[in-house]
Amino acid sequence: MSFTNSYKPPPPVAELSEAELYGPDPYDINFTLPLHLPSLETERVKLQPFIPSIHAKHYWEKASEDPDLFRYYPVAHPTLESYLTYHETKVRADPANTLLIIIDKTKPDPEHPEYDGGSLAGALGLFYTSADHLSSEIAYVVIFPAYQRTHVASNAIGVLMRYCLELPTATPQGLGLRRVQWCAHDKNLASARLAERMGFKREGIIRWRWVLPEVLARDGMKPSENDKYPTRYGRNTLCLSVCWDDWESGVREVVEKNINRRT
Repeated sequence: MSFTNSYKPPPPVAELSEAELYGPDPYDINFTLPLHLPSLETERVKLQPFIPSIHAKHYWEKASEDPDLFRYYPVAHPTLESYLTYHETKVRADPANTLLIIIDKTKPDPEHPEYDGGSLAGALGLFYTSADHLSSEIAYVVIFPAYQRTHVASNAIGVLMRYCLELPTATPQGLGLRRVQWCAHDKNLASARLAERMGFKREGIIRWRWVLPEVLARDGMKPSENDKYPTRYGRNTLCLSVCWDDWESGVREVVEKNINRRT
């Protein structure tokens, strides 16, 4: 028996020019599924595509206010340039992913009219999306400190769940997915509680799911001394999901109750 393996690892990501960091104009989100913006809005929150030339600098300023904001993430970005490189080469380059900004319609920000009378409250996205298998993951959820413990998280996550799980024939129309996933660092109890409050069900722990950058080692697990990356700790991932039958069996009402909650 004979065979070959012609695989070659991709070359390291070259340094991008400033124009490349901010993507093409007009901006191409390059996502495998349609985005129907009227379906991504509630009375108090709306979601829009993250467009680096419009949103990146302000997003980075807000995200930098809290050094622990990305504590439980599997990736770390020390600078705006490194974040934009990651977004351009790993997020936008992969049609399975798209990132959305969260606009709080209840808080005006006159210095930033690009938010249509609201203010930038955070971001979240759909990642690892499969149009063939009708599934996606709500991921990279960021709620800025001033908007935490308000209506923002429940509205943003709720409206995105609704968009994913309602049928295209519904009003407002949805994508008709069968499965929406939520993954969190197994030590990130707040993320797990939020997901469960929105109707997600725990499925289990995916052990050693990520190799972490060294700057995120404090919440990780030490690998073997003989590991390929002995100084890069690992992490377990808690996996939760909502599927179409959960949605039809009561999660829709849970989400609507959370979206409409006033306290």
